[in-house]
Amino acid sequence: MIPTARIPVPEARPLSTELDLAGRRVVVFGGEPTALRPLARLSRTGADITVVAPALCPAIGAMAQAGRIRWHERSWQPADLDDVWFAVACTPDHNEEIARVAEQKRVFCTLVNRQAAADDARPDHPGPGVALIGAGPGDPDLITVRGRDLLRAADVVMVDRLAPLELLADLRPEVEIIDAAKLPYSRTMAQEHINEVMVDRALAGRFVVRLKGGDPYLFGCGFEEVSACAKADVPVTVVPGVSSALAAPALAGIPVTHRGMAQEVTIVSGHVPPDHAAGLVDWSALGRLKGTLVILMGVTHVAKSSELLMRAGRDAATPVLVVQDAATRFQRILRSTLANLAQDCAVHSVAPPAVFVIGPTAGLEVPQAPAAAEAPHGLVP
Repeated sequence: MIPTARIPVPEARPLSTELDLAGRRVVVFGGEPTALRPLARLSRTGADITVVAPALCPAIGAMAQAGRIRWHERSWQPADLDDVWFAVACTPDHNEEIARVAEQKRVFCTLVNRQAAADDARPDHPGPGVALIGAGPGDPDLITVRGRDLLRAADVVMVDRLAPLELLADLRPEVEIIDAAKLPYSRTMAQEHINEVMVDRALAGRFVVRLKGGDPYLFGCGFEEVSACAKADVPVTVVPGVSSALAAPALAGIPVTHRGMAQEVTIVSGHVPPDHAAGLVDWSALGRLKGTLVILMGVTHVAKSSELLMRAGRDAATPVLVVQDAATRFQRILRSTLANLAQDCAVHSVAPPAVFVIGPTAGLEVPQAPAAAEAPHGLVP
């Protein structure tokens, strides 16, 4: 008999082929920021996602509140893996147990601490510092090329809940993800703490990306964060983003200016009650304008805002367009008038994030055109 050489068995590697999970049940165990990356990947697949966790970080909580995921507010149970196609375990203490039960039930399961490094090579490291990146209105494809390149190079990502969480899907496993909304203290103190954490990470030699929805300098506290970096001698870069103030009406088929109709656009924040002492918006002046008024963060006080605008001279019949969840697959629009706006918002359960477009261009209709390839974000009735 001729002796045979022993051939070494190659090391097994995880299957990298994407599973077709569209419409299929998937369960994620864990509600901390470590679950954001797998949730971002799963969101892109169209899976039917359930999160099982005693508590959720604010960014994941916002997904549950918007109906994008289901949340079972408790610890995991073996029955959670019944009739499930895929599972992700990102708990602090139960990953091994979840994986064992998943194997018994023949459910594919991945553990966040076992995920392989990203396939793409890491870009050149820009060195210690901070980049404030506007991630756009909701669609991850609407971030700028510069913003995406810097995000891929990050050591730390501090993310707002309104930033497109799908952008976290391709981060390297070792990247630290910080849910900025989870930081403690009041709103003012929370911003100071964000500044402190951001600067501390950069001074420790890491490249920090502060990822924000829209544009960092439009109601985004961007200048406060740049100032904090400058005071600490931390290099900082600002990457502008596409603001929902302009993107939301465009994606709904409405211009904010139109020849012969509107020659001015005014963008205001509606998060402060119009009659509050801390308010800086002159609603009486806005009511006398004839162009387009775009209100961000205005859902809570829509009734009072509408009343003040009409009292100041805006016609009660002025067209209004409301765009909720702009640039996402959950986008929907509501047409109304200034007089009926508050009632219509209540009837149709309009919830943040929503953009209000008030003025003559809000009444325009997109002309019917021949059928074309379906756009990723068409109008939703």
